[in-house]
Amino acid sequence: MTEAHATTVPTPAVQRSRWLAFGSCLALAVLGLLWELHLAPTGSGSLAIKVIPLLLALPGLWRMKLYTYRWMSLAVWLYAAEGAVRVNSAPGPEVTLAAIELVLSVLLFSACAWHVRARLAAGRQATAITSAA
Repeated sequence: MTEAHATTVPTPAVQRSRWLAFGSCLALAVLGLLWELHLAPTGSGSLAIKVIPLLLALPGLWRMKLYTYRWMSLAVWLYAAEGAVRVNSAPGPEVTLAAIELVLSVLLFSACAWHVRARLAAGRQATAITSAA
């Protein structure tokens, strides 16, 4: 197996973490849009712009850009913080939406961290294989 082949064929862990990260990011973006525009709008819906970073990350997550997974694992904590604050301060049905946002944020962070670790491990393994050959 050549080095180029080893780095282009994702391991099962990399693929699973990719799908989990992409799916949770997409779900978080849809939740944010629905929340701010339809389910419990605050103001004129201008808070829906908070999903822009999530939407910008989707192509990078899909193409498995390691940089995107790294910055998303940091940026997602803004959504987790919003969810935590709104769980404790929002009225009625918004508490459920905030709890879902918090769970999706932690899931997205976990998937991004898993993906980065799996990619780095696969890279180390490919390097060991090529240097041994």
